[in-house]
Amino acid sequence: MGQLNKNKLLKNLLHMSRQHRDMINIMPLQTGSLLTSAAKEALIEFGDGYSVCDFCLGSLVNIPSPPIKDFVHELLPPFLGADIATITHGAREGIFIIMHSLTHPGDSIIVDRNRHYTTTVAAESLGLNLIKVPNSGYPEFKIDVNDYIPLIEEHKPSMLLLTYPDGSYGNLPDAVKLGEIASKYNIPYIVNGAYSVGRMPVNMTEIGADFIIGSAHKSMASAGPCGVLGMKEKWQEIVLRKSKSHKNKEIELLGCTLRGVPLVTLMASFPHVMERVNLWNEQVDKAQWFSSELGKIGFIQLGEKPHKHDLLAFETPIFYEISQHIRERGYFLYKELEERGIWGPQPGMTKTTKVSSFAASREQLEYVVDSFRTIINKYS
Repeated sequence: MGQLNKNKLLKNLLHMSRQHRDMINIMPLQTGSLLTSAAKEALIEFGDGYSVCDFCLGSLVNIPSPPIKDFVHELLPPFLGADIATITHGAREGIFIIMHSLTHPGDSIIVDRNRHYTTTVAAESLGLNLIKVPNSGYPEFKIDVNDYIPLIEEHKPSMLLLTYPDGSYGNLPDAVKLGEIASKYNIPYIVNGAYSVGRMPVNMTEIGADFIIGSAHKSMASAGPCGVLGMKEKWQEIVLRKSKSHKNKEIELLGCTLRGVPLVTLMASFPHVMERVNLWNEQVDKAQWFSSELGKIGFIQLGEKPHKHDLLAFETPIFYEISQHIRERGYFLYKELEERGIWGPQPGMTKTTKVSSFAASREQLEYVVDSFRTIINKYS
């Protein structure tokens, strides 16, 4: 590498910025993770390396200052509806930890067809046999949890997992019914709540699950990567078992997980997150209205109807047709929205799109709908 090129690259590192700051954000990966003012302050205060570890006596979750101990042991379990809670680097790490603790190579686990890809990767890495419950197909792609039953009887699985909701369509299967099924067959049951914990009321005990997974950087107003894990007390000695040589360190967590900004932003935002889940009905009403308005201009909503979550998937044939006749091809939509102060749809994609109404107000969503309509009229 030449010195001039190296200096240019280093200069770029000194002047990084996000082009969509202050735009209307309808990106599903980000709408539930926008930081609160308190979290932004905590981010600066604890931005130096292992800053949360100043008063650590060997156990991250028992640090008194900042109040990690109170958060993990007193506040987080009841919020999740769990007996025990801990913190992880994200939902995928939580799922892997549970699988690694409770299964053996060659075991079968049953998951929904709409699962996140990381569920598959975790199973593959552990040599597990992944059995998939089918969805209903186009256009709703719904999961009927009763379809777990014949697969349970055929494969005698070590574990059940349900994605609630899934990240492709925002569908919310009957998690409580699956809890009843899991209890009947005495099989450990995981709820992957990456898009529910922190956005909507969700309670592990009421569902009947053994474990619940949350993604704090997707749905709990925190910087990432960051996750939460709740469980029944009976699993604590297995999943959170301690090292024989380092008695304060959990083996599955490699001793410690979050040691800085992700954790303190999660804690600083938590009072706000606790309050906002109580407004979930308003979020659902807003999402249903948004879907209806987009339907009037040619969007075709995929997933359950009426929809019960802010994550919305659409087919957008009208934009794909436009892309076939202009120089910018599929990138025209991204550019048009950027000019109007809207951030969300992935650059280059016009056949389908995923959006979230969670962080935008009704007035902002009206502007988004009007912007889509204006773009369509411009190219008609």
